[in-house]
Amino acid sequence: MVVEFDAELWIWDARRDDSWTFVSLPTEASEEIRELADGPRRGFGSLRVKVTIGASTWTTSIFPDGTRGSYALPIKRAVRKAESLEAGDVATVTVELLDL
Repeated sequence: MVVEFDAELWIWDARRDDSWTFVSLPTEASEEIRELADGPRRGFGSLRVKVTIGASTWTTSIFPDGTRGSYALPIKRAVRKAESLEAGDVATVTVELLDL
């Protein structure tokens, strides 16, 4: 499954000092992912994904975010720097699920 979407970067409130920066997958796509991934999962309910933003592609995990009702995708500092992104910016994101 591949999902492409535009999303605003946000900082996780619990770790503001560490600048943990994420985007949220769309709610509809998150619901579909939950249905497809029904079964044993890795730590914290995470799923492995391949992500592309601009010219940057990397492998990471998405995590269920009960507060937002979607999956949260961490955006590494190196990617934010390479793509000139900061919290509050909107990025076009492509996510390919690897665990299904």
